[in-house]
Amino acid sequence: MGAVARTAVVAGTATATAGAVNRHQQQKQAEKQAYADQQAAEQQPEPQPQPVYQAPPPQYQQPAPTAEPAPAGDDLVSKINQLAQLKDSGVLSEEEFSAAKGKLLGM
Repeated sequence: MGAVARTAVVAGTATATAGAVNRHQQQKQAEKQAYADQQAAEQQPEPQPQPVYQAPPPQYQQPAPTAEPAPAGDDLVSKINQLAQLKDSGVLSEEEFSAAKGKLLGM
């Protein structure tokens, strides 16, 4: 029975040793993987913050220039010219023309 017991001890010791070697190899592999993951994380560039764009300020258009009324002098001259045309065409007499022109000139 001594040989059988010795064989059992040797077999048990071999199994225990093989298990220890397997655990040691698995631990080393896990450490290598963790180290590789850490190196990969360190080599990745840090994400750059996205630039914040602001909308440009609104562009205002100047209002279209309006036709300015003619200065009073130009308007007065045009009215006197109209009166003169009416007098020349015979619609107004000389007296009517003079009276209307006097009203325009404030006389």
